[in-house]
Formats: sequence, structure tokens, C-alpha cells
Amino acid sequence: MIDGRIIKALSGFFYVETEDENIYQCRGRGVFRNKKISPLVGDYVRFDKSNPNEGYIMEVKERENELIRPPVANIDQAIIVSSATEPDLNTILLDRFLVLIESKDIQPVIFITKMDTVSDGAIEKINNYKKDYQQMGYEVELLSSKEPSQLPDLGRYFTNNVTVIAGQSGVGKSSLLNALNPSLLLKTAEISKSLGRGKHTTRHVELVRVHSGYVADTPGFSSLDFSEIELEDLTDCFPEFRERKEDCKFRGCMHNKEPKCAIKQAVDKGEIASYRYEHYLSFYEEIQTRKPRY
Repeated sequence: MIDGRIIKALSGFFYVETEDENIYQCRGRGVFRNKKISPLVGDYVRFDKSNPNEGYIMEVKERENELIRPPVANIDQAIIVSSATEPDLNTILLDRFLVLIESKDIQPVIFITKMDTVSDGAIEKINNYKKDYQQMGYEVELLSSKEPSQLPDLGRYFTNNVTVIAGQSGVGKSSLLNALNPSLLLKTAEISKSLGRGKHTTRHVELVRVHSGYVADTPGFSSLDFSEIELEDLTDCFPEFRERKEDCKFRGCMHNKEPKCAIKQAVDKGEIASYRYEHYLSFYEEIQTRKPRY
């Protein structure tokens, strides 16, 4: 039996990389289907070698975490790529990504691209957003689309990490990865002017090497739902709420209509950005009114 990690899944085959960096094309055992186990990219597995560089996966080891879309397991961090323009920075969409990633106990990092295309009047606004998210505890990088080889040293984010790149289509995810590792030659999407969004360019999930780590390049998202998040867990997906929730007068405070709520008091004092609280209320209502799952 050999240990390895799945780095690509395609057409029913799983490509497993071992510690010595050999890659084996494997199939999953039929018994997995009976047990409703679906191997995912990022899974640590044990497999039997049947032929040179071929094998059968016999065991999927316990996961630290997993995402449904993209289907990846054992992720260390998610880099959320938002663009300053084309499409314009959308904080409610950024917060949707942050909430989903926080709900999986994955570390988020924010990259804002295309800063060279921002008008002088909008630069201050973007810088204020950067300051807000840094105060929440997030790392934020502002990136130019010109001279990608002159990107600041972003390698530190990727070294020894498994990273998911998330963001809506057309924000420059593949362009960013190409700049970090030109040998990847990932396809880049042209913005569709009529639709105002990019075309999907990535067809399968694969872990690729970037700066001594792995990155999953995945399709862009246009919508995200909170079907896996329970109402009582939403507060913990906002770090600036999480650190203050014990100061609320009532245990189990949902920071909505309750009196003497520490979160609402912090919003009134300007310690929590008002748009973050508005997004929280919007997400709260969305989860509260969703149809029950059976």
C-alpha cells in the first residue's frame, strides 16, 4: 500500500502524487460507491499499485475540511480575488465568499486586482475598504494588471500551503497564476463586454505547483448560496462579530432586534463597518427564509 495525495480528478481517474513526486493514475474501489465515499482532489489516500504508475485507491483518509464547489479537500487557505474595476469591487459578493470560507475554517486572504485601472476618485474608496478588512484581521493585497512580473512578493502566501483561488469570473484569477508561475500557461478569459462577466475557462479541478505549494485553479462563481450554514453559526463567520459576541447581554444573541447587543453598539461607534452589519442582516434573512432541507 502506498500513501499519496490526489492532485487531479478527470474522467473517472484520480491522479495521486506520492512523497517522491511520482504520479499514479488510479481508480476508486467500487466499495466507495456503496459507502457514499467520493474521493476529492486534495484527499490523502492509500492505494495499491497494479501496474507501473497505475493503481486502485483503497482508503480515503479523514479530511480536515472540504468544499462542494470547487470539490477540494484539505485546504489551508482561500485567496479571494476581487477586481477594482470590470467588474467593480462588490463588497457584498466579497463578504459572501468570506462567510463561506470562514464557515469551513479555512484562512481567507483578499487580493484586489486591476488597481492600475481605477480612477483617482475611486482609489481612496478602495484604500478605505483595504483598511476595513485589515482591521478585521484579513491580509489584503492591491495588485496591478500591468507588469505582472513586477507583482509584489506573493510567494509567501503559497509556500507549503494548499490554496483555493476564489472569485467571480473575469477578475483575473488565471492571469494572476500565470504571472506567479508562467509554466502553467493557464487559459485566461476575455471579459465579455455585453455580459460584463468572464467566460468559464477552467474545466476540471487540479492542484498545480506554485511557489512550493499547491493551488487549485477553479471555475469562476457568479452566485453563492448558504445552504450549508446554520443561522446560529453565521456570527462566527464574521471575525469582528466573533470577538465581541460574548459581550452581548443575552446569550445566543443574533444581533438583530435584541437589546444591549455588543455588535450593534460597535456599529454605532464606528468600530464595525456599517456595510458589514448590513450584509450580515441580509445573509441572516436569506438563511432564515430558505426552504428546509430533508
